[in-house]
Amino acid sequence: MAEPSTSPETPRFSAVLTPHRSLSPRGFLVLMAAICIVSVGTGLLFFMLGAWPVIGFMGLDVALIYLAFRLNFRALRRYETVDLTDDALTVTRVAPSGRSQAWTFNPYWVRLSLQPRIGRSTELSLASHGQRLVLASFLTDSEREDFALALSSALSAARSPGAA
Repeated sequence: MAEPSTSPETPRFSAVLTPHRSLSPRGFLVLMAAICIVSVGTGLLFFMLGAWPVIGFMGLDVALIYLAFRLNFRALRRYETVDLTDDALTVTRVAPSGRSQAWTFNPYWVRLSLQPRIGRSTELSLASHGQRLVLASFLTDSEREDFALALSSALSAARSPGAA
């Protein structure tokens, strides 16, 4: 990932971090179709038994499940980009709403820290001059460790005297 650069603005390292999405759009359609079939079948059974108000609740269940999945898919639109040049390490976080926030660190002074926490996920952070940023919180522990290793080696290469 990290290659020698020819100008200060050429990225030495660039990564886009995204949350894992285990359910594909096609899988979502299949799941919702199955839920609708079960709900309609159950609703018809209760209708035939004379408990017709149950149909409304079965429809409400389907609508709430659909809404929950849509909100979950919306949350998966967030991502973080990490770009390292000779002059700066820039982390940009984009929220599901599309609002972005960026932090810039000097690659010579920034410290990368991967902290194990008892009973919880590890925490990956960058710190420099009193500024601390936790990143990659949505990755698994192994993904976070792999990313920390890659970013650490890119920072070490950028700091070495013969890097330019």
